[in-house]
Amino acid sequence: MFDINKILRPNIKNLVPYSSARDEFKGEASVFLDANENAYGSPLEQQYNRYPDPLQHKVKLRLSEIKGVPARNIFLGNGSDEAIDILFRAFCNPGIDNVILVPPTYGMYEVSANINDVATKKVHLTEEYQLNLEGIAEVIDEHTKLIFICSPNNPTGNSINRDDIETLLANFNGIVVVDEAYINFSRQKTFIQELTEYANLVVLQTLSKAWGLAALRVGMAFASQEIVEVMNKVKPPYNINEASQQLALQALQNTDLVNLWIKETLAQRDNLVLQLKNLEFVVDIYPSDANFILVKTTDPNGIYRFLVEHGIIVRNRTSVELCEGSLRITIGTPDENKKLLETLQQYR
Repeated sequence: MFDINKILRPNIKNLVPYSSARDEFKGEASVFLDANENAYGSPLEQQYNRYPDPLQHKVKLRLSEIKGVPARNIFLGNGSDEAIDILFRAFCNPGIDNVILVPPTYGMYEVSANINDVATKKVHLTEEYQLNLEGIAEVIDEHTKLIFICSPNNPTGNSINRDDIETLLANFNGIVVVDEAYINFSRQKTFIQELTEYANLVVLQTLSKAWGLAALRVGMAFASQEIVEVMNKVKPPYNINEASQQLALQALQNTDLVNLWIKETLAQRDNLVLQLKNLEFVVDIYPSDANFILVKTTDPNGIYRFLVEHGIIVRNRTSVELCEGSLRITIGTPDENKKLLETLQQYR
C-alpha cells in the first residue's frame, strides 16, 4: 500500500519551507511595508512592483472549475518541467534511488533524473508503443520511487492503455506520474478523475499546448493534498510570476475559443494524414491522440533537410529508438499544412 512517508526524502520531511511576506499576511491592506518592494511602482504601464501570490489562488480556483478538482489538489509550476524536477527532489535520494522510464518518451524525465543524480531504469515500449508491464515489474526494486508515463505519448502520439496504467497504480508503492500534456487532443479521458482512487497518482498537464500559452510557462500537477503540500514546500516562494498569473487567468475565461481550436486541429490532423498517405516516401503514419503525428519515411534525413531549405521545420526523430526513419510533424494552421504538403510533393 502506498505511504507517502515511506518514499519521502527525510530532509524534505523535516524541511521548514521558506516563509515569504505574502505567506505571513493574507488579506487586504492599503500600505505594504513588509516585503522590501519598490513602493514607487514599476517603469511600465502595468505595475509589477509587488510580489505575486505564492500559491496562485485565483488561477487555481478557475482551474478547479474547469477541471472539476478541488484547488487543494492543484500545484502550479514554471512549466511542467518544474513539477517534474520537484518530484525528483522531494522523493528521490541522489545516488541511491531510481525511477522507471518507458522510452520512446519525453526527454526531460531523463534530463531531470541526471541533474538530480537519480538512476533511470528504461523499459522500452512494445512495438505497438504500449507498456511492457512484465518488464516494468522485473526492474522495480526497493529504491524505485517514480514511474513516468506520457499519455498521449511524445513522440509517438498514441495514448497508453488505461488498464495498464491502472495496474501500475494498484501495484506500485511509489508514485506513478501520468503526463497528459496533450490530453486536450485525445479521445481518452483524463486521469484527473482517478485522483480519489489512487493516492500515488500525479497527473501533469500544461497551458503550453491546446491553450497556446507556451511562452508564459505555466504547468499543472494534480495530486493528493499530501503530495501537493510536499511540492509547495519544495518550490521557490514565487515560482509563477504575476504577469503569467494574470494572463493565464484571462485565457482561462475563454474556453470556447480553445475548444474551437482543438476541433480545428483534429480536423486538420485527419486531413493531413490522408494527404500524406499518398506520398510514395511515406511508409507509415502512426495513430495519434495529440496535436502532432509521427510519420515513418524512406529518407527522414533527406526529407528533413529539404523542408528546412524551404523554411519548414519539423522534428527529426529517426535517432530515437523505436522511431527509426520517423519525422514528428506538428499540426499547423490550414495554410501551414497546405504549404507543407505542397513542398513535400516536390521532394524526389
